[in-house]
Amino acid sequence: MSYDLMVFDPASAPRTHAEFIAWYDQQTEWEEDHGYNDPAVTTPALRAWFMDMIGIFPALNGPFSSEELPEDEALVTDYCIGNSVIYVTFAWSKAEQAYDSAFDLAEKHGLGFFNASSDDAEIWLPVNGKLVLSRA
Repeated sequence: MSYDLMVFDPASAPRTHAEFIAWYDQQTEWEEDHGYNDPAVTTPALRAWFMDMIGIFPALNGPFSSEELPEDEALVTDYCIGNSVIYVTFAWSKAEQAYDSAFDLAEKHGLGFFNASSDDAEIWLPVNGKLVLSRA
């Protein structure tokens, strides 16, 4: 079991909850014509978010992974990078730190934020530089 979050390009995502969940399900089919561990395939804002995140949660795979593990191996994280989303799988022991870091950096980079592990399937959208919980 893992703790899963997703950041996304808000211009690419539907605004209603039902449409967003259908879009999310489609995105996580991983049917785009590329590998899913290289940030070169995504938007500049998502790429910037990724580069900030791997400073906190090192990448498990891809061109930015390292054979040298951090002292706390639970920080090593799996990133699945699509054209307009980055889906991230964290260790449950890091859930609070993961949420806080991913959320703060999504806000910094003007991205949407989806808590895939929440019971309520929380969708946060950027509004005037802040992330706001979607009520649609």
